[in-house]
Parts: sequence; structure tokens; C-alpha cells
Amino acid sequence: MPSFSVIIPCYQDEEKLAQLLGQLQKLPQHPAEIIVVDGANNQICHDVCAQYGAHWLASEPSRGRQLLQGAAVAQGEALWFLHADVRLPADPLTAMAQALEQGAVGGYFRFRFDEPRAWPALILEPAIALRSRFGVPYGDQGIFAKRDAYFAVGGHAPWPLFEEVPLVKGLRRLGHFQPLLQPLWVDPRRWQRDGWWRRTWHNRKLAIRFACGMPPDKLAEQYHARRS
Repeated sequence: MPSFSVIIPCYQDEEKLAQLLGQLQKLPQHPAEIIVVDGANNQICHDVCAQYGAHWLASEPSRGRQLLQGAAVAQGEALWFLHADVRLPADPLTAMAQALEQGAVGGYFRFRFDEPRAWPALILEPAIALRSRFGVPYGDQGIFAKRDAYFAVGGHAPWPLFEEVPLVKGLRRLGHFQPLLQPLWVDPRRWQRDGWWRRTWHNRKLAIRFACGMPPDKLAEQYHARRS
């Protein structure tokens, strides 16, 4: 099995981060290292990382830059990028290793909403699967890649939103980008807070504006203004 470096961007989400780090400790196969890149430079985040044996790095609050910073110091043969609020399947490292050993340059996991689920999840999950297969899977789907392939295509873009888009497109040009059957369960709290359809439509509007050329920094301003 190749050695895996897990890279987790975090911004004031220490409770979810602690849960994820606890899951990683309990996996049957363990990553070579876990790197948390903290966009809030928070002492609480530092303490959580120390508790679970993860490397802590301070960064400016931009997810693309956080991911690039983590990848730059990672030592593993493969890189696995996780959001702090996901729940893992039983043996994700073996699934990724098998995909890489069969010739994939990288891949991603199937998107599933975690509990508490609501009926819109039954419609949104297949739609996200189609978007991921024919468009771009996003960072909450546990994108992974061989280390040399990641750097060959330039890694993540240094953007606060849509930072994975040029990475995924580059990996697909380079070789096979494998969708895995195993799911990652994503916390539905933001959909519950904003409304399932309202948040979905807002996300689609951002994606359309990005596709039309609006700068990611401007899109991030709209995203955070709406949250406020």
C-alpha cells in the first residue's frame, strides 16, 4: 500500500475536526501522517491536533492556499484531502490504494448526506453523482491523488472557492480519475440551516457565475455575505 498523507483545511471547526481525527485513528489502515492547516490560527485547533498526533500548520483563511500549504510539506506517496466535517467509510485507505495500484492517478468518494437526513437528500445525492462524473467533484468528496500527479498538474488553485476545479481537470487529462463506490458522509447542517433547496440553488448560482468567468474571490464575498 502506498503511504498516504491526509491534509485537512480547518477554519473554526474544531469540534468536527476532533471527531474526524478520532475516526482516522480507528481505521484498520493508518495514514503515514495527518496535516491540519488552520486558517484561523487558533490555539484550540492546535491543541486538538496535539491531542490526536496531527501536524498543525497556521495559514491565511483561504481553502485553496491552505491545501497547497499542506501538500507542500506532505511526505506521502499519495495525498488525501478531507474537509473537517465528513464521516469516513470503514476502510478508505485500502479502497484508494487499490484504485492507484490499478493505474488511477487519483479519484474521489461518493457523496452522501449524514444524519439527520431529509427526503431532499434522495434527490440531491444522485444529482451530485452525475455532476461529479461528468463535471467536477468538490472537495467534500475526499479527493485523492498520487503525489507526483498532484504536483504535475499544479495542485489546487490558490482560491477560497472552486479551488479543486483546475486540479480535477488536470488529473483527468493526465490519466484515469477513479470514482469510488465507498461514500463519504457529509454533515447536512448547512442545508438544514439555509433550507435544502435554497442552499442547493445558491450553490448552483455560484457555480454558474464561476463558469461564466467571475473571479473566485468575488464569489467568496457573495458566499460569506449571504451567510452573514
